[in-house]
Amino acid sequence: MKKLFSTGYNTGVAHVWLLIFRVAASGFMLTHGYPKFTKLISGDTIQFADPFGFGAYPSFVLTVIAEFLCSILIILGLGTRIASVFLIINMSVAAFIAHSADPFGKKELALLYLLVYLTILVFGPGKYSVDNSIGGGVKRGRR
Repeated sequence: MKKLFSTGYNTGVAHVWLLIFRVAASGFMLTHGYPKFTKLISGDTIQFADPFGFGAYPSFVLTVIAEFLCSILIILGLGTRIASVFLIINMSVAAFIAHSADPFGKKELALLYLLVYLTILVFGPGKYSVDNSIGGGVKRGRR
């Protein structure tokens, strides 16, 4: 019964969970990014929001980079924290600018993704990632 209320955790399980978490979340994001990517490479006319005055096309390209390219990087665990920053910005713009006038139910998915990518930024990719291979292994954190 004491283990049920313990605040300790198994680091091996935590690393496996980080792998599952980042692959699943970014796989889900790819369902939003891949259609945008195919539209971008097809050369179709693009109608997209322009929240910062860059123009619809550059805004669309930045969204494709975040939702498609950065999702692939996070799945691989390559440049994970940098890639998550792009997605954090993208989801912040979606929730707080693009859907600012919409009801909460419309913002909810962007906010959920925002929390997911903030979590990935804070905890990193875990042991089972390219970042870990390049960086020389998981270091023990400060207590």
